Amino acid sequence: MRPRSGARRALAVLLPLLVAAPLLVAAPAAAADVRTEDARIPAGSGADAVELDTTLFLPADGEPPAPAVVLAHGFGGSKDSVADEARALAGRGYVVLTFSARGFGRSTGSIGLDDPRYEVADLSALIDVLAERDDVVQDGDGDPRVGVAGASYGGALALLGAAYDQRIDAIAPQITWNSLTSALFPSQVGETPGATPADTAQAAGAGVYKRLWSGLFFGLGAAPSGDLLDLLGGAAGRDDRPAPADVDVEDVTSALTCGRFSAEVCAAYEAAASGAELTPEIAAVLDRASPAGVLDRITAPTLLIQGTQDSLFGLGQADANARGIAANGTDVAVVWYAGGHDAPASDQDTAALRNRVGDWFDAHLRGRDGATSSFEFPAPTGLGTAGTVGRVQGGTRTVTAERYPGLDGADPVRRTGIELSGTVQPVVNPAGGTPAALTTVPGLGALTAALGGSTLEIPGQSASFESAPLQDAVEVVGAATVELAVSSAGGSATLFAKLYDVGPDGTATLPAGLVAPLALTGLSADPAAPTRVGVTLPAIVHRFEAGHTMRLVVSTTDQGFALPVEPAVHSIALADPTTVLDVPQVEGRTEAAGGATRWWLLLAGLVALALLGWGAALLIGRRRDRQLSAVQPDGEDVPLRFEGVTKAYKDGFVAVRDLSFEVRRGQVLGLLGPNGAGKTTSLRMLMGLIRPTEGRISVFGHAARPGAPVLSRLGSFVEGTGLLPHLSGRENLRLYWAATGRPAEDAHMEEAIEVAGLGAALDRPVRRYSQGMRQRVAIAQAMLGLPDLLVLDEPTNGLDPPQIHAMREVLRSYAATGRTVIVSSHLLSEIEQTCSHVVVMAKGQKIAQGTVEEIVGAGGAVLLGVAEADTDRAIAVLEGLPGVTAGRTDDGLVAELEGVPRAEALRALVDAGIAVDQFTPRRRLEDAFLALVGES
Repeated sequence: MRPRSGARRALAVLLPLLVAAPLLVAAPAAAADVRTEDARIPAGSGADAVELDTTLFLPADGEPPAPAVVLAHGFGGSKDSVADEARALAGRGYVVLTFSARGFGRSTGSIGLDDPRYEVADLSALIDVLAERDDVVQDGDGDPRVGVAGASYGGALALLGAAYDQRIDAIAPQITWNSLTSALFPSQVGETPGATPADTAQAAGAGVYKRLWSGLFFGLGAAPSGDLLDLLGGAAGRDDRPAPADVDVEDVTSALTCGRFSAEVCAAYEAAASGAELTPEIAAVLDRASPAGVLDRITAPTLLIQGTQDSLFGLGQADANARGIAANGTDVAVVWYAGGHDAPASDQDTAALRNRVGDWFDAHLRGRDGATSSFEFPAPTGLGTAGTVGRVQGGTRTVTAERYPGLDGADPVRRTGIELSGTVQPVVNPAGGTPAALTTVPGLGALTAALGGSTLEIPGQSASFESAPLQDAVEVVGAATVELAVSSAGGSATLFAKLYDVGPDGTATLPAGLVAPLALTGLSADPAAPTRVGVTLPAIVHRFEAGHTMRLVVSTTDQGFALPVEPAVHSIALADPTTVLDVPQVEGRTEAAGGATRWWLLLAGLVALALLGWGAALLIGRRRDRQLSAVQPDGEDVPLRFEGVTKAYKDGFVAVRDLSFEVRRGQVLGLLGPNGAGKTTSLRMLMGLIRPTEGRISVFGHAARPGAPVLSRLGSFVEGTGLLPHLSGRENLRLYWAATGRPAEDAHMEEAIEVAGLGAALDRPVRRYSQGMRQRVAIAQAMLGLPDLLVLDEPTNGLDPPQIHAMREVLRSYAATGRTVIVSSHLLSEIEQTCSHVVVMAKGQKIAQGTVEEIVGAGGAVLLGVAEADTDRAIAVLEGLPGVTAGRTDDGLVAELEGVPRAEALRALVDAGIAVDQFTPRRRLEDAFLALVGES
């Protein structure tokens, strides 16, 4: 029974997420001198004896004995998965041991799922080997100084290893579990102390089976590889290899269905997959592989890293680990990052996490300063999914608190009540559990982004309760809680609770696509006397903007879980007329991207100089009062705001009329319109080159006017390059920066030169440049100093297609660092592919504003990626929808949806068992633009 082609593609996508981890630090130059030693190390005894395939990475010759680190790989990986990280740590001076866990890579044995009798014992055997080496620091006889790090499967091994082997001196587990039972059979029902941000309730003895994740997880280990006879009893060439005539049929069946899993783990999975119920036998296997029961044994300082986009092991799993370990008085630090099993971290976040792990080991294995027991999390935004991978120096903003709230000695997390309203609502569980709601696809978080961050809720299957529009923004950091009143004629119900962010225009976003499964039993059958149910919602990091509403949705289905097949009707209401949603909020120090000096530091310098004399103090004080009186409190979050801006000339011509819009941090905004729409005039007013007749333009909360200090945070390129023709491109860049009067080291000249991409031509006189070369130098000039707000007018003029593509990636990655980009263009395709948001202008007025997805609208044409063998079946499924046509094109399979929502079309394919690798809208911004301009 080999996996189907669609399953293999799914596993191929998931494998990097399950195996990869944001481990360790970038390799220093010394890494080139690292030596390696391969060995096969015996572990276990009797029928459980195995040989572990290992590689030891040693620092450069001549270095003194060093602490050791054992690196454990993720599920489905091997020692090769962590080789780069091992080389980096060895270059840093550590002795690093990597290995393939039993059942993986070239190691022998069966997968025991981090069983203390097998995998944990194997880890102790590896530490025994380190205890015999002279090049490893020894704290005592048989006691090497050693740390353990790993992600997912490897992270749980680090926790379990520290619990069972007290020789381990520090650990750094990442995106891993506390309880495998609650992770695969979650039911977030019950009361919680709520002292920590992501404290998540879990009903005892029951749960909703996480069907899709469990199947994919098991498939990575069950898929047979190599020769069948190898699976049944020995490697090729060995004397004990069975003859084909001696093979038992039952052994063949077991090998093909269980693959590399032990018989006990395989039996537990098959029972769960077929029955979808948590039996004592299944719980025994999962609990044995869970750190939850042995956290009180861990004394090794622990750095817990968990992802905010993880529907497999959510933030609540790390929260439970932190509480259990800190209760012993053990040093614990917690880091949340934007990524996880559903979406990889950006390159910049990965580098930051690697440095954090390296600092942790330096502090606790070498006694160096640098690692603290702090709590770090990404600054909350209103985005539902991970952003573009950042490639520009600076990085996404991070919030740091001194301690993880609610741990031993730290104050409990602060919670804010948001009042909800809504009536009693009946919901239906459909026969067979289909059709089912679609929230997120395991490991494929980008799919939700392709659908504009939307989800699919089936009418009649969900109840919803909403807050009033928020007066102020609310930043949720952790798991919110709420009380519901539920009744069911059958006495039980399977439900899914989720918290949507609903914009003023009705657009709903489900943060990270996360849901809270609820397995309810013992319910009242009387809707007039329902059962009160405490619910913990998924832990998230999300900012609900002012004017938005919070919408609590409770549904009966979700495609990621096993569902009841019997039809049923349940009644759902808020527990009380004044029920509040308790949301956790964490305060901390926001650390923005490095680079340009912040305006408040400059202001502090001015205040210090003002103390030199009364006259200077009076002058500067008055000027400062005028500036601060105009500062808007949300200026840092709204880098640009137009409010009723009009520009009229003396001859009566009105170039811009009553223009209002705002741009938020991290957005790439396209200012779109035909020639003469007022785009360039608007940008010139923004930069203080001309004054508006009416209205206000604010840059980071300050009024934009000629000479305004806040304009130093803006980089721009508008109406021509302005380069001096007799100077070279490099000299133009240096001259421009010198004219700003700022230090040369703040220019980030090399990054700007890389953007220009001119090579040796950068040193030739500009008068010899082509138009495209001039354009690139001008854009690089605008990016000098890495300004917080970048404004570009027609940036792709004169660029060839490869250069346009490169520029598009630069702008996206620039915004991913937390900065803001504004692009004015009449090239619709570039706006569509580059920008996240659009303002459409015509005849000096704004005629539309929103995300590209909102402007384009639902339906339209989509480009699909499916296997060639599935193409004909996909066409048949799509054309079975009302009005939909589909067919092959040079670009691939294209479907004209003609008003059918894209989410509905995707659901139809998924329900038909067709694996979809790509699902993206065709370029239809041009159609929307022409329609809007025509209407204006």
